[in-house]
Amino acid sequence: MDIVKVFGTNLKKYRTAIGLSQEAFANKCGLHRTYISAIECYRRSISLENIQRIANALGIETYQLFLEDKEKQSND
Repeated sequence: MDIVKVFGTNLKKYRTAIGLSQEAFANKCGLHRTYISAIECYRRSISLENIQRIANALGIETYQLFLEDKEKQSND
């Protein structure tokens, strides 16, 4: 499991599900758009504080950002 890839993929999935652009989402959680982009493109590790901020802004439990999509994994 590549945790950076799993986190970035889940962030993008949940963010787009609530209909927010990277910029709107970044504003909602008090982060910069390029930081959100780097996470979604698997180029950035992330602190625990920012993980919590992101989960709160998405309205989900933190652990959900770390759940690997088993169906997608079997297709790779």
